[in-house]
Amino acid sequence: MDQKQQSERLGTEPISKLLRRLSIPAMIGMFVMALYNVVDTIFISYFVGITGVAAVTIAFPLMMIMMAIAAALGVGGASVISRRLGERREEDANKVFGNILLLVIVVSIFGMIGAFTFLDQLLYLFGATDNIIGPARDYMLPIMLGTFFFSFGFTTNAIIRSEGNARFAMMMMIIPSILNILLDPIFIVVLDMGVQGAAIATVISQAFVTIYVLRYFISGKSTLTISIANMKPHFALIKEVITVGLPAFFRQVAGSVMMIAINAMLIQFGSEFHVGVFGIVQRVLMFTLMPMMGILQGMQPMIGYNYGAKNITRLQDTIWLGLKVVTVYSAIVFVVVMTIPELFMRIFTSDQEVIQSGAEGMRIMFAAAILIGAQVVSGGLYQALGKAKPALILSMARQVLFLIPLVLILPHFFGVKGVWIAFPIADILSFALSAAFLYRDRKLFFIKSKDNSDHDTLGTERVVSS
Repeated sequence: MDQKQQSERLGTEPISKLLRRLSIPAMIGMFVMALYNVVDTIFISYFVGITGVAAVTIAFPLMMIMMAIAAALGVGGASVISRRLGERREEDANKVFGNILLLVIVVSIFGMIGAFTFLDQLLYLFGATDNIIGPARDYMLPIMLGTFFFSFGFTTNAIIRSEGNARFAMMMMIIPSILNILLDPIFIVVLDMGVQGAAIATVISQAFVTIYVLRYFISGKSTLTISIANMKPHFALIKEVITVGLPAFFRQVAGSVMMIAINAMLIQFGSEFHVGVFGIVQRVLMFTLMPMMGILQGMQPMIGYNYGAKNITRLQDTIWLGLKVVTVYSAIVFVVVMTIPELFMRIFTSDQEVIQSGAEGMRIMFAAAILIGAQVVSGGLYQALGKAKPALILSMARQVLFLIPLVLILPHFFGVKGVWIAFPIADILSFALSAAFLYRDRKLFFIKSKDNSDHDTLGTERVVSS
């Protein structure tokens, strides 16, 4: 099967089969990628200590900003490219791809410059104390020097999924994750490099996958091609990519701001110990969320392609199925975490104080986890359709509108526990907002037209874009 036929399967293959084919590789890839973050934290916790975990937790918001830029380019580019392919505009899709690569190079240059100019200032701004600024700097310096590898990998992963090649996108996540896990004990334990060893292992693994992906595009296995001519700036295309990708950018940046706020409140009302505990709990949270993100990543090219092809019936069936799957998964996560949080904590540490504190926080944070799946799908749905305004609102709602204010307010009444309580309240509020948006646009998403005419149903597009 050639790559054009592969893209066309987004509009013809049975939906349940197609969702499995696209989502399962993404879920596996996201699972393994989350696993290497877990393994990093395990090695740092056991061989550096809770202070090392706290240092990485303080540095993580800066890394999230780097990922936010890559996410904006990747998600925005994937949405634009998948719609171009659905409209049979392959040449335009390649121009979009070329401009995205140009932006990746520009961003990478700024990242490497920042590593030598204002890294310490950023870390202090993000909550580093004198006790942990050293290891936080040691961790972030190699990461920022490897900005190109991170940006290229995260960006092209979303784009490869947009042309329907979920299996290769999965391998892009699995290969560096496994390599990172293998390198961690070498750099952290054998070479005794501590948190910097974890960062170097991560950069090497991302550099390897960059070479792997470049070979994929150069060899002609992709619908898209790397061409210097296509890297000539087309500002209309760049604007379209950035506009669609802004919700993903702001969601990631909001996550960074959220982390800064949480770290500040934990230090103010607790200590660096609580920052380290939160760092472990956050890894568990990321680990449980990754499969849902994989399901969404499987849905997005299907949604974008069929919307571009004006096949609204397939669009609606895809949304319904996706919502059902993530809701069931969210329920499973809720039951497991409520039952055995101590088991998750023991994976990372044998310190009973850390285990007890983390288990208590985890139970509170996951109290409304059953609602998370619908939030994930609703924000990603509007992104795939290229509807930037509702996608931006839903992407920002949980963290900016609800979680950050709650994190800043509740600790004044409940101390450290107030940080944990903020999470389920934010989940409930953001779920209500997502449900309101989906209900408003139900004619496009859920209600079949009487004559089953896709062209009549498309008249509701003006509602979604408002």
